[in-house]
Amino acid sequence: MKIFFTLIFLIFVQLFGSCKKQPADKPKVTYDASSKTKPEVAVNKNQIEIADLPINMVGTNFLLHPIGVVSGSGKGIKSSNNSEDGFTVSNYGEFQITGYLKNIKFQEIGKDSIYALTNKVVLIETATYLKAFADKSKKQVLVYSLVDKDTNNDGKLDNNDIKSLYISTISGQEFAKLTPDFQELIDWKIIESKGILYFRTIEDTNKNGEFDKKDKVYYYCLNLLNKEWKTSSYNPIN
Repeated sequence: MKIFFTLIFLIFVQLFGSCKKQPADKPKVTYDASSKTKPEVAVNKNQIEIADLPINMVGTNFLLHPIGVVSGSGKGIKSSNNSEDGFTVSNYGEFQITGYLKNIKFQEIGKDSIYALTNKVVLIETATYLKAFADKSKKQVLVYSLVDKDTNNDGKLDNNDIKSLYISTISGQEFAKLTPDFQELIDWKIIESKGILYFRTIEDTNKNGEFDKKDKVYYYCLNLLNKEWKTSSYNPIN
């Protein structure tokens, strides 16, 4: 009888546990009229800025220095991307730098000067060199996915904020935002033969702080062969 009641108790505990509400995901957008969503974030004094060794994309004349932060806490230093190597802030492969980067600095090979991609507060997740496009067009372009605003007003930039799409030349010049403010980047691709960059975004049109099927999806394209980069919208649905 004791074993029977023990089994009943365990089943009850399991059922009760499965019915508990899971913690809700943090909203990517909050609508606080008093804060008006600012890109500024509080400075974490425990963070130490560090650079990885430079990267040279094949066929280019520039070095890229990924800049990230490490946090000093008690037992030692932990990298911002939680890698095994506590002094590594990025990864590189297939012409793409990934990580949680504070900036990227550029240096023309053979010159001493090093300069930053931006002086804004950002969190760069990817920087992709369009190698196949460069081979065909001789135009060398970098495409970035990054966070540039504290859209959920939690005092920091992280992957709980809206992700945006940016572009620059291989030298880091002409750095420009392609996605409209408060539209979350879904994905992007390039048609190398035409030199056209396509991307999709989604806007929280029902203002519930989340991106879901009730929100509106937007479609954009950019002709990289044009002298001036200018995005255009299109609608494949209608």
